[in-house]
Amino acid sequence: MLEAEFDRFAAEYQAQHEASIRLSGEKPEFFAKYKIDDVARVLAARSVKPRRILDFGAGVGNSLKHMRNAFPDSEIVMLDPSSQSLDIARQRFPGEARFQPFDGETIPFGDRHFDLVFTACVFHHIPETLHVGLLREIGRVLASGGSFFLFEHNPWNPLTLHAVRNCAFDENAVLIKPGAMRARLAAAGFPHMQTVFRIFFPRALAGLRPFERFLTSIPLGAQYFVHTVKHG
Repeated sequence: MLEAEFDRFAAEYQAQHEASIRLSGEKPEFFAKYKIDDVARVLAARSVKPRRILDFGAGVGNSLKHMRNAFPDSEIVMLDPSSQSLDIARQRFPGEARFQPFDGETIPFGDRHFDLVFTACVFHHIPETLHVGLLREIGRVLASGGSFFLFEHNPWNPLTLHAVRNCAFDENAVLIKPGAMRARLAAAGFPHMQTVFRIFFPRALAGLRPFERFLTSIPLGAQYFVHTVKHG
């Protein structure tokens, strides 16, 4: 999770992302929005309104607009090791969040500071040897009763594999199987979690998307998320 690697692609991130997902028929905005919509729906069902939110690996800020719309009264921190990515996010959304660089290992906040931690397709860029340590850091800054949502690409989906193989900033990516991700979360101290599979139909078949709610346990969606609540 080196700063130089993320800085290298910061300026071209949006264009490269859009090119890599062309087969889906969607723009990056679609993928950013659905994630926050999912988070907001899960929290609303639990009557949870987070006061402080951490976007871990926030990059150029693609989630911020949707996060601000969903949680207008929350304090939001956009955390990333790439200062150039954060500069772009700050220019796109001035005053909408705190844009916080970090060293890629230690989150610069105190214990139990955040009610919600969100990360979107970040861990496949991080060396596996660092995963459990970073997940423990997330657990440290997450308040008791707080939620952690981790979204990742699903390596069992052929369109996802195509997108990753044709994306310059994914050249060093190692996709993570859901079971492996759950095992790392458990090793980091998150014993209870739910896995949900998402995005089964490209835009050409968007009329079938209302049926996706019946498919979330089938491990074929383009992406998945793991939701866990910190106890104790």
